[in-house]
Amino acid sequence: MATVKQLINEAESKLDAEYKDVNVAKVLFYHLANKEPHELYLMYDEEVDPELEAKFLAGMEEYYQGRPIQYIKGVETFFGRDFKVNEDVLIPRYETEELVENILYHIDDYFSDYQTIDLCDVGTGSGAIAISLALEEPRTNVYASDISSKAIEVAKENAANLGANVNFMVGDLLEPLLEKEIKVDIFVSNPPYIPNNQEIEAMVKDNEPHVALFGGNDGLYFYRRIFKEVKPLLKDRALLAFEMGFDQRELMEEALQTYFPDDRHEIIKDINGKDRMLFIYHNLK
Repeated sequence: MATVKQLINEAESKLDAEYKDVNVAKVLFYHLANKEPHELYLMYDEEVDPELEAKFLAGMEEYYQGRPIQYIKGVETFFGRDFKVNEDVLIPRYETEELVENILYHIDDYFSDYQTIDLCDVGTGSGAIAISLALEEPRTNVYASDISSKAIEVAKENAANLGANVNFMVGDLLEPLLEKEIKVDIFVSNPPYIPNNQEIEAMVKDNEPHVALFGGNDGLYFYRRIFKEVKPLLKDRALLAFEMGFDQRELMEEALQTYFPDDRHEIIKDINGKDRMLFIYHNLK
């Protein structure tokens, strides 16, 4: 039987030879062995249980064939919590954690005296944004929608596992919220924003749901739909928060002039210095 060190070293060598991320080997082993990184080094010279070795080799083979490690593990960490993910939902990214963080800052700035804050997350996918906000800010009354019933099933499971109270609904963009005549203080969305003809990494294109990736010819199709339809959802004072493509500032500014000419807005850069978050301050001073 191979030792932990031998098993991981062999996998890392193959990953390196195929120009893939060598860290994947350790990440998968941590997950399957249910160990923390520091624990792995203490067991480097131990022989690997045959069942664990078989699962590890099978998982690595899936990765070599192009399946994302997050789907192989079945979970991804977001805002310090593990979320179930599969091919029905987009894999949560660290840029979206920054969106959640900034929304929490804005709640302190604009809603500090509110006892209850009504909030919706449109295009919720795995529920990462909605659930994180519900857990981080207990005053929020959170609604979350998605056009995919399978995505909503995943999101509901995540909410149950993490103990979050979120009202989930299935429907196209704002439709289920408008039908229920819901009004919100905070509107959040991370809609698909990749232009249809833009080349993207094969692992993403071949595995993640296209309905959650592509946003029309210029990437702003869903933003324009939301901008056009959202005002009946908003209370008198409302914050709108979006993730956006790093190269969409000019197009976004044009759309905002059309749909929100009288409201202040702000485009915030992510940790890498790229335009990533849009905030619209509807009657917020």
